[in-house]
Amino acid sequence: MSLALHQEDLPFLPRGVRVVEDRVRGGKVLLGPEKAVALDPIGEAILSRIDGATSFGALVQDLASTYAAPETQISQDVQRFLAGLRARMFIAVKGPKT
Repeated sequence: MSLALHQEDLPFLPRGVRVVEDRVRGGKVLLGPEKAVALDPIGEAILSRIDGATSFGALVQDLASTYAAPETQISQDVQRFLAGLRARMFIAVKGPKT
C-alpha cells in the first residue's frame, strides 16, 4: 500500500484522533491513542482543512491560494507531511465519492 495521496483522495482524522490546544506548552497538538505530535503553524494550517469532504487536490489549491505559494511546492510539502502522519495512523484516506 502506498502512503501517497492522490488528487481525489479525501483525507480525514480517524476515530480517536483530534487536534487540541496544548495548555501547558501552548500551541496545538495532534492527539491519537497513546501518542501525540506537537504542531507548528504549517501543520495547523494543513490539518485545519482536513474534514473528510475536501480532496487532497482542493486542500493543496486552498493552501497555495491562501499563502500565495507555488502549487507544486505546496503539493510536495503537504504530501510529505500527510504521508508521514498516515504512516503513523494519524490520518486516514477514503476514495472520492462516486
